[in-house]
Amino acid sequence: MLAENKRARFDYDILETYTAGIELTGHEVKSLKIRGGSMPSGHIIVRNEEAYLVGLDISPFQPKNAPPNYDPQRTRRLLLRKNEIKHLIGKNSEGLTIIPIKLYNNPRGLIKVEIALARGRKKHDKRELLKKRETMRELRKGSAGL
Repeated sequence: MLAENKRARFDYDILETYTAGIELTGHEVKSLKIRGGSMPSGHIIVRNEEAYLVGLDISPFQPKNAPPNYDPQRTRRLLLRKNEIKHLIGKNSEGLTIIPIKLYNNPRGLIKVEIALARGRKKHDKRELLKKRETMRELRKGSAGL
């Protein structure tokens, strides 16, 4: 795994997941492979029947040797099929959000991004989730001591 959106599963209910390619330059690929990326506030926007990843921060591979106009937070195009994009457009208009979950290498060496169609959680839902996790942790501690 190259980068992960750690808050995604806490802040959102994941409904569907998709795998997409991502359009990167050579030095961005090198930087990601040495763990130079993060996506704390990443999200997907769909414009003109194309999907774009916004909020992925890829630090330069060699900062002193980076291209002069390099923007670490530039908008990057996602490579999805047309029918998947149309499905996402339909669901996005229903009030759902499209978020990136993780960036990873597939077995062929390509960099892929896992995106999800998600519904935002309310504050009370997050509190319930924390309580549930805490009780599960306590149960595991109690059963491990026996």
